[in-house]
Amino acid sequence: MKKVFGKYCLAAMISLAFSLHAVAADLPEIEKTGTMKVATEDDYAPFNFMNNGQTDGFNKDMLEELRKYAKFNINQSILPWTGLLAAVSTGQYDMALTGAVITDERLNVFNFTPPWASAQHYFVKRADEKGLNTIAELSGKKVGVQAGSALLARLPELKAMLEKEGGKLGPVVEYQSYPEAYADLANKRVDYVINVVISVNDLVKAKPKVFAKGLAVSGPGYMAWPIPKNSPELLKFMTGFMNHLTETGKLAELQKKWFGETYTLPKEPITSADQFHKLAGI
Repeated sequence: MKKVFGKYCLAAMISLAFSLHAVAADLPEIEKTGTMKVATEDDYAPFNFMNNGQTDGFNKDMLEELRKYAKFNINQSILPWTGLLAAVSTGQYDMALTGAVITDERLNVFNFTPPWASAQHYFVKRADEKGLNTIAELSGKKVGVQAGSALLARLPELKAMLEKEGGKLGPVVEYQSYPEAYADLANKRVDYVINVVISVNDLVKAKPKVFAKGLAVSGPGYMAWPIPKNSPELLKFMTGFMNHLTETGKLAELQKKWFGETYTLPKEPITSADQFHKLAGI
């Protein structure tokens, strides 16, 4: 069942989750126990999703490569997105292997591996929608986003774009998952949905008669894996893994397979808001 949260309720939830101290295992402890615990989701194509009862997507393939690279076991747990980052931040898992967009708020709690995809935000509308062809036409319209997603953190960018056109940001409806948001968009319960460009492209390609791609509603961004701040050795290990995939050409191969294109991305981990702003030109 769809859960719709008010913006103040969501802010309180995020504040509570991110105020907890991370106690995840760093690399020496992982090597000692012989197991790393990773959290993923299963409802965010093309990053993580189910296909005929089996996990699929970019991160599924990346997890297979990680299992070949690592000298320890990797246990995967599938969680709802809305609780996934909180579970990692409180040490239930060592890292998140999912489509996480880098934000200032998340950088307070996590460091991020070198990015593996672009994450500029776009809006998607119904294919039969004759309006919503400009940013100005989004004024006052109801928008759907996933609860706890980075899209919320960067909504002020769209708000500023609308105000520049003499408009305003309309009601924001938050969902447990993007499939729920898209279902409400198709059924005219919201006017448009915001997501990262890769997911928007994937959706429109799969359902061109139902949905249409809109315009960019944010500046540049990156997708990467979050690792708790108190696990610097694990961050080094995962940076080495990403460098290995880049050098062997496997990263470009999987980007092409799942996203239809490759990217020129930072090769270093991202660990602060200042660094992120400089890289993204924010």
